[in-house]
Amino acid sequence: MKFSFASLSLPKSGAIVAGVKEGKAMTPAAKDIDKRTGGAVKRALASGRFTGAKGQTLEILAPAGMGNSRILLVGLGSGLDMLAQQALGGRILAHMNSVGETAATFLVDDGADDLAEAAAQIAYGARLKSYRFDKYRTKEKANKKPSLRALALRVDGFATARRAFAVLDKVADGVFFTRDLVSAPPNDLYPETFAAEVKKLTELGVKVEVLGEKQMQRLGMGALLGVGQGSIRESRLVVMRWNGAARNKQPLAFVGKGVTFDTGGISLKPAGGMEDMKWDMGGAGTVAGVMKAVAGRKAKANVIGVIGLVENMPDGNAQRPGDIVTSMSGQTIEIINTDAEGRLVLADALWYTQDRFKPQFIVDLATLTGAIIISLGHEHAGVFANDDTLSENLIAAGKATGEKLWRFPLNKDYDKQIDSPAADMKNVGGRPAGSITAAQFLQRFVNNTPWAHLDIAGMAWSGKDKDTVPKGGTGYGVRLLDTMVKEFYED
Repeated sequence: MKFSFASLSLPKSGAIVAGVKEGKAMTPAAKDIDKRTGGAVKRALASGRFTGAKGQTLEILAPAGMGNSRILLVGLGSGLDMLAQQALGGRILAHMNSVGETAATFLVDDGADDLAEAAAQIAYGARLKSYRFDKYRTKEKANKKPSLRALALRVDGFATARRAFAVLDKVADGVFFTRDLVSAPPNDLYPETFAAEVKKLTELGVKVEVLGEKQMQRLGMGALLGVGQGSIRESRLVVMRWNGAARNKQPLAFVGKGVTFDTGGISLKPAGGMEDMKWDMGGAGTVAGVMKAVAGRKAKANVIGVIGLVENMPDGNAQRPGDIVTSMSGQTIEIINTDAEGRLVLADALWYTQDRFKPQFIVDLATLTGAIIISLGHEHAGVFANDDTLSENLIAAGKATGEKLWRFPLNKDYDKQIDSPAADMKNVGGRPAGSITAAQFLQRFVNNTPWAHLDIAGMAWSGKDKDTVPKGGTGYGVRLLDTMVKEFYED
């Protein structure tokens, strides 16, 4: 889909979009359209319940004699903030596709303090909404496919808007990369092929290393390797490095859980809904998307991405409840439940990251616990942290991007729940505070590095369409982490 920016003027063809403020107050563009249509806009405003409130839309078919097809009036309320601007872009795109338009022009002349920035955000919202995962569709009818091919934003200061959108467009590329990975079927996306997809980031200047099982064995990654030992697919650890700052600048580190399919192993999951476990690699998908975003927009920071990729399958060689494994840290872990596998993958990935790279901080992301969905539903991800500043920066970035976080506690009393009589720890702490004890487990593998854990189990996949997030893989976390890097950690 093509996005373009030009000076403010009425287009001669396609659909026109113009704003109306709260109380039916027409913007200058809407007044101009009303004049050219012989009062059609005024008549439409007078005859319906459209008031110009945020989120409202009103469509008018263009009168005979105009080269345009239709006029869409959109409510601006008393003014739109950045997230509302993005949502508006998503709604415009969805509406134009629903009526079969191929080209539309939005006249941006009111409703925000910075109209050029608003135009860029509206285009960004439309771009985010335009995502489709249709690689495997072979018989889709034409009237089910998106029709809109071009969206133009006309605004004073269009060159500024174009430059702002160019940066946002690179972030959207990262979001789409994550959505593609999370949506892919597990027969096509498994550790080896996931690593191959990540290698493509070298085209953007990202350095990529892929560690196989023999290398991980030499490093002592018994926790990660134990998860994948029942699968015919070999496990991988992938390291991505973006160097956008001085070489001596301490890097930022993101670590992701990448269980490309999770049957639960010997502690087998119920059959109902197991197909959803293709997105149990959502944390790794987000880390890959963040690396694409920061590299695409040439972020002035050194950023490390580490993802542990495994497939958790039941097999004659699969890990058993009761096994004791030795992690890279030297700490031993008693396996109580083989379906609590993501924390085992992260244990070695976290230790490797802090030990090798000595980062400013580590943020890990994982679809880790069902308990977080019981706590927060699908509105927030949970954040657990040993550092208040890091937690506050994450939460602020979450608010700015609409990818919301809610902080949970960590303390020694919870930590005692994962003590084992047979090993240094066990991999589950029972049903009470399940998300917290999972985070306490991870904390044992970061030493004194500032660290935060994001449990995104309720956010990596959506069962419904939203303004800028189509149904399916959401790409949650890419915008959040990219914004945090940009606002708090770039040179």
